Amino acid sequence: MHTLTKLVLVFFLLWGLSQVLVWIVNRTVKDLRNRHLLRKAIAYTALAFFLVTAGKTILPRLNVSLVLGITSAGIALALQEAVLSIAGWLFILIKKPYALGDRIEINGVKGDVIDIRTFQTTLLEVGNWVGAEQSTGRIVHIPNSFVFKYPCYNYTRGFEFIWNEVSVVVTFDSDWERAKEILLELGNRWAQDRESIVAEKVRRMADNYMIHFNKFTPIVYISVVDSGVKLTLRYMIEAKQRRSTTSHIFEDFLRAIEKEPRVNLAYTTYTVHLQNPEQKKDEVDQG
Repeated sequence: MHTLTKLVLVFFLLWGLSQVLVWIVNRTVKDLRNRHLLRKAIAYTALAFFLVTAGKTILPRLNVSLVLGITSAGIALALQEAVLSIAGWLFILIKKPYALGDRIEINGVKGDVIDIRTFQTTLLEVGNWVGAEQSTGRIVHIPNSFVFKYPCYNYTRGFEFIWNEVSVVVTFDSDWERAKEILLELGNRWAQDRESIVAEKVRRMADNYMIHFNKFTPIVYISVVDSGVKLTLRYMIEAKQRRSTTSHIFEDFLRAIEKEPRVNLAYTTYTVHLQNPEQKKDEVDQG
């Protein structure tokens, strides 16, 4: 019998037998999990038996060196990602782009590093649908090969401070200068114990990186938007305290402007012009 014909017959025989066994399992096994596992076992067993049969039939007719070469190339191609992940693991251990406890972002995934293994890094996800980069509660596994493929943003290693911004909009007739003073006072309150720490960390970073910040103190920027005057407080804070400080600053600002009758928050308004009914009637008559 021709080799190809023999393999085709073996394939259909195994396929028919596996279908019968799956039919029996579906009608006799009540537990869904065990039923699924048995179906997978039948499929894998049939595939393995077919591959063994095909190997015994074809390999004796092939050149051994050619088979080994093709096999080696296939294995190298199949394990490319695994080998790259191991290389990434060694890179992480030696160069330390991140370590346990760091907050990182890589390939659009952001979170705190909770485990580093040979093939993958595990993150506790932050951000996504949760505001201000707080935890979502989800565990995310990313391959270590990502360190070679995508930029890795580290929020905490070397320099754990980030620039944060808090914006408010006051009406055009408000005393925006007083509102600016209030925001700046609040920013200075949060920064008063951090400026010297930030300056020292920047000095240390300058030993390894070409980095230079001229100003660490909070600053308020002014711009005009459709509904009023926008005031944006820019200040430095630890990455993991971004949401809590933003909330406290808003609370303190709202309390402060309660005592300021000339400072009012702006909001979007709409003006609707209603046509005079008599004028509309005249227009209809003329038509």
